[in-house]
Amino acid sequence: MIPGAPDPEVQARATRLLGWTPTEWFPVAGGYTPAARYRVTDGPRSAFVKHATTPLTAGMVNREIDAYRRIDAPFLPRLYGAEAHPHTPLLAIEALSDATWPPPWTPAVLDPVLDTIRHMHGLTADLPPRGLGDMTDSGWTVVAEDPSAFLSLGLVTSQWLDHALPLLLAAEASCDTSGTALTHFDLRSDNICMTTSGVKIVDWAEAGVSSPEVDLGFFLPSLAYEGGPLPETILPDAPATAAAVAGFFAARAGLPDIPDAPFVRRVQRQQLSTALPWAIRALNLPQGR
Repeated sequence: MIPGAPDPEVQARATRLLGWTPTEWFPVAGGYTPAARYRVTDGPRSAFVKHATTPLTAGMVNREIDAYRRIDAPFLPRLYGAEAHPHTPLLAIEALSDATWPPPWTPAVLDPVLDTIRHMHGLTADLPPRGLGDMTDSGWTVVAEDPSAFLSLGLVTSQWLDHALPLLLAAEASCDTSGTALTHFDLRSDNICMTTSGVKIVDWAEAGVSSPEVDLGFFLPSLAYEGGPLPETILPDAPATAAAVAGFFAARAGLPDIPDAPFVRRVQRQQLSTALPWAIRALNLPQGR
C-alpha cells in the first residue's frame, strides 16, 4: 500500500488517465471544499490529481472537466486526462508544485497577471453564459429583505444601511453581465501562479462566457485585501460592478459556515472588507457608519 494514496480504485483510474503508474501520492492541502487533491509522481513524471468526495464537489469537478475540454489557452495547466462521473469525477492536470504563488503582489507579479486576464477576456469558449444569476437574487435584494446577517458583521449601522440601500440596489440592478468573453469568476491568489512558461490560472469550475468587467471586478477585492492596489486603480468608473460585487459578499459573508466548505465564509468576509469600501467610494456614499 502506498502511503497517503487514495483507495485502489482511484489509483487505477488515475493510472489509466495518465498512461503511467504513480508510485508516490502526496496529499495537497488547501482548497475550500473537501475534494481530494494529490501531487503524484513516478520519479521523472508528475501530475496533479483531483477527485470528488461529496455531491457538491462532484458538480464542481465535472464543471471543471468540461471547462478544460472546451478551453485551449496557454494560461491553463496542461490537461493529462479527465473522467466525468455523476458522483466521483477525476481530473489529472499538470503539477504546479514548482510555481510561485502570490502574494506579495509586486508589479513584477501583478502586471503579467493582469495581462493574462486581459488575454483570457479577449477569448471566447463554448461554455454556458455566466451572469450574476443567483448572485443578484442573493445580493443587496436579500440584504434588504433581511439585513441581520450582514449587520452582524459590524461593518455598518442599520441607519447607514437604510440610507445607502436604495442607491446600492439601483446600481446593482444596472450591472450588465452579458458578453461572450471567457470568464473565470473565481480569480484569487490561490488560483493564480507564476511558472517558467507564464501565468497559470487553475480551478475552472465557475468558468463561462460573460462580462470581462464583472469577472475582473470579483478579483479586485481579494487583490486589495492582500496588499494590492485599490479596485478603482485597475477598474475606474465602475459603480455598477462595485455595487454588484459588494452585494454578492454582503449577502453571504455573515451567513453560517458551509459544511462542505467551512473556510468560504472567512474568505468572503475578507473580500467584503475591501469590496464594500470600493462600492462606497464608487457611489459617493457616506463613509461614516
